[in-house]
Amino acid sequence: VQLQASGGGLVQAGGSLRLSCASSGRTFTNNAVGWFRQAPGKEREFVAAINWRGDSTKYADSVKGRFTISRDNAANRVYLQMNNLKPDDTAVYYCAASVTASISDNYRYWGQGTLVTVSS
Repeated sequence: VQLQASGGGLVQAGGSLRLSCASSGRTFTNNAVGWFRQAPGKEREFVAAINWRGDSTKYADSVKGRFTISRDNAANRVYLQMNNLKPDDTAVYYCAASVTASISDNYRYWGQGTLVTVSS
């Protein structure tokens, strides 16, 4: 499974962006998918995850109420809607597919990231 994240860009604080994760080759419709981010000088951190059917989600406390993860298995895509963005959200965002259908910590397939920059 090869993943590609897209949709990043420059946005002012309080603005919104929607990231998209697509797979090439084998689909990830049977896999849980997560979003992660890595800010300059910091370790990569978990942001959100969704199970294979899209009826179970998990969020980091820092993004709860602002970010929403969703998926469209017919289109083979997972999305991250980011609202009320803050400068602390500035990071490279990555999507990853788990080896399990339910949400877990076992992410095997990683894509290239997309840069999100939030200006104050």
